[in-house]
Amino acid sequence: MRETVLHGANDIRLADTPVPELRDPTGALVRIVASCVCGSDLWGYRGVSKVDQPRRMGHEFVGVVEEVGTEVRTIRPGDFVIAPFMFSDGDCVHCRHGVHTSCERGGGWGGADQDGNPVGGGQAEYVVSPFADGTLVATPGVPDDDLIPGLLTLSDVLGTGHHAAVSAQVGPGDTVVVVGDGAVGLCAVLAAARLGAERVIAMSRHADRQRLATEFGATDIVTTRGDEGAAEVLELLGVGADAVLECVGTKESMHQSLAAVRPGGRVGYVGVPAGGPELPIRQLFSNNITVAGGVAPVRAYLDALLPDVLSGEITPGRVFDASYSLADVATAYADMDSRKVIKPLLRP
Repeated sequence: MRETVLHGANDIRLADTPVPELRDPTGALVRIVASCVCGSDLWGYRGVSKVDQPRRMGHEFVGVVEEVGTEVRTIRPGDFVIAPFMFSDGDCVHCRHGVHTSCERGGGWGGADQDGNPVGGGQAEYVVSPFADGTLVATPGVPDDDLIPGLLTLSDVLGTGHHAAVSAQVGPGDTVVVVGDGAVGLCAVLAAARLGAERVIAMSRHADRQRLATEFGATDIVTTRGDEGAAEVLELLGVGADAVLECVGTKESMHQSLAAVRPGGRVGYVGVPAGGPELPIRQLFSNNITVAGGVAPVRAYLDALLPDVLSGEITPGRVFDASYSLADVATAYADMDSRKVIKPLLRP
């Protein structure tokens, strides 16, 4: 089979490797139908995160189960499944509290399992999922092809945008600002609108992303950044926003988020930290600002979000504005890195 491997900065390659064998009785072999490139994949691709050795890539995928282990009870061969961006046993204390990303026996795709055995990445043709019952979520039947992009967002970006909104306690009537116009930020706009926000301000400087944000529920667009952008938010609202969703992960984006929220407001952050973001405790203390968020436990949100995607109530798959074959994965990375596309869809 073919799988994507990152060798270093700007060095993405396809490797020919054997189809992985199912060895663990709790696992499942999945034939990948669709995967994608994530913004967090770009940190290693750009050289921001050091790559010490070749790394299997891809943590967002959907596919069809080919084989299951003898102890698997809820997943069957032939099931179409969504794979959250981290695998989890579904049984430990953290999973039972809905924080599957902190699973005591879990881990990340392209990494290793609890015994140190390598786990494949999602930008490939096949992968073995550890803990199939705790990780994979089967859809009711095999979905139509046009639903696959939306279902793929449930593996990461839709659940992550939703986590930002939930962490910021977004509810009916709220005013919300979204910092970041990548796929996660756009899904955060969608999530805020879905939860009943009255006014959603998307901060974006790119016309294609502004259009999609508006279609996802944004009522206003602010094209400036930093203190200037926060000042424009204050001018629009009269005060800061009830909630700000930080979907970038830099020092500048966190500063902008805190400058745009009202006293007593909430910031939900889900941007993967890069560039040294820090929290100014004195500012938070003085203004009673709540900050919550972190790695999104998307597995916990699937039951709530999946029906809306299947019914067409929401169409998050529109964040995929370009499709590539796995053979062209290097081009997909380059196009996303240069902002030519919002989020590339990969088809084996």
